[in-house]
Amino acid sequence: MKSYTDIEQSKKLAKILPIESADMGWYYSRDPQAARNQMWAGTKAENADIPCWTLSALFKMLPYSARLERGSSTELCYVTLPNELESSGWHIEPVDACYEMILKLHELKKL
Repeated sequence: MKSYTDIEQSKKLAKILPIESADMGWYYSRDPQAARNQMWAGTKAENADIPCWTLSALFKMLPYSARLERGSSTELCYVTLPNELESSGWHIEPVDACYEMILKLHELKKL
């Protein structure tokens, strides 16, 4: 199960969410023996090269009416906002469902 946003998702969210809302971070390796652009995720957001969000942090950014749901006969999930938007679309990972809903809300200027 995916626990936090990947690097590309993190870069995009860093442009639209408050950096203080991140609860993790991606860090470039400082090891001269490591691959040049090797990165690792850490549990502290401060001083991160790229901020990163867990499922919990992402869910807190959604309106109070948001619900994370799973399909009745599938492992796919989605985020719904009753009476506002249909859903974030179907995703295997809850992190991805929340990420897509945040992008949708940002696009609609409802975030």
